[in-house]
Amino acid sequence: MTGQTRRVMFYVQHLLGVGHQVRAAAITRAMQARGLEVHYVSGGFDEAGQDLGGARRIQLLPARTADAGFNTLLDAAGNPVDDAWEESRRRALLDTFNSVVPDLLLVESFPFGRRRFRFELLPLLETARGKALIAASVRDILVARDDPDRTRWIVGIAESFFDAVIIHGDPRIAEFRETFAGADAIAHLIRYSGYVTESVARQRRHRTDSVLVSAGGGAVGGTLLRTAIAARPLTRLADAPWRLVTGPNFPESDRKSLSIPEGVTVDTFIRDFRGILDKVAVSVSQAGYNTVMDLYATATPAVLVPFSSHGETEQFRRASILQARGHFQVVPESKLTAESLAQAIDRALSAPRPDPAGIDFGGADNTADIVTSLMTGRAAPHPLLN
Repeated sequence: MTGQTRRVMFYVQHLLGVGHQVRAAAITRAMQARGLEVHYVSGGFDEAGQDLGGARRIQLLPARTADAGFNTLLDAAGNPVDDAWEESRRRALLDTFNSVVPDLLLVESFPFGRRRFRFELLPLLETARGKALIAASVRDILVARDDPDRTRWIVGIAESFFDAVIIHGDPRIAEFRETFAGADAIAHLIRYSGYVTESVARQRRHRTDSVLVSAGGGAVGGTLLRTAIAARPLTRLADAPWRLVTGPNFPESDRKSLSIPEGVTVDTFIRDFRGILDKVAVSVSQAGYNTVMDLYATATPAVLVPFSSHGETEQFRRASILQARGHFQVVPESKLTAESLAQAIDRALSAPRPDPAGIDFGGADNTADIVTSLMTGRAAPHPLLN
């Protein structure tokens, strides 16, 4: 490969929020900056218009989930997908691989998530095996599953097809084995990248007496936003301006249910989300990966209300770990009321700001280094990667 530009095909399928897209886009930009030729294959909708740093974007027939249960896939028209749709996607994905001829295939989430897409991913892995290196891109914390058969299946797929499993976290905060029972069986594949985020703030800016309430992608944020509006008059910032961000997937029925009082503004999406965080007195949000990274990067006092419906445990686990470090206030979804949220907001106003010291936030660049090292046969250069 000496003298040749190395090609990466990055498969990304998000279903509900936009967090997977944000993380994948940051990794894509870092790989592009390393001189890699990245072909970003998207199976979802591009609601937020992610910056891919010049990478080629290839759009498959898009799919989203009907609800937070992730049981039903919907096509672009909002109809459940059928066998013909799956066959068309599978054919397009395999054609893309054969056209790109990547040196490395990077697969977001699978086999640890996105099992619903086995119909196209297993054929893709079979096609890629022996022709390209294969790596998985996985967030730090998985949804807990007490299912030994599922764990064995994941381990089997990882051992059969993958050359590396890149965990986008810091083992000093959360080890992968804490939420994946089969981690020890694939320890030889695991590389920790650190957390994927932009540079972490070192200077503290002057903050205004304002509150930012955000619902991530928005698909499951209605209760949080309604409760925040009810909590406002009960807080020390009752007369301050509050800004609500619904997210691009906020259901129209939830939007109509919001009663917006004077002093509260509502946005669907803020492109400079981190710039707004930099100025507010406190943030109220769920506990998704990217939102928490933004809170750390801006050292913003915050209340986390982790999404926990439909058996989801990932956000609650993350919030609990970080609350134990003394960094954020947490209100469990099951205990969310106007009163409990108002009390948490007032506590956040008086608490120390979250301190990112001692946490690795170089995940995008480190991932690019891991990918490059795999393709060149060199040892990964980062101390957390062993």
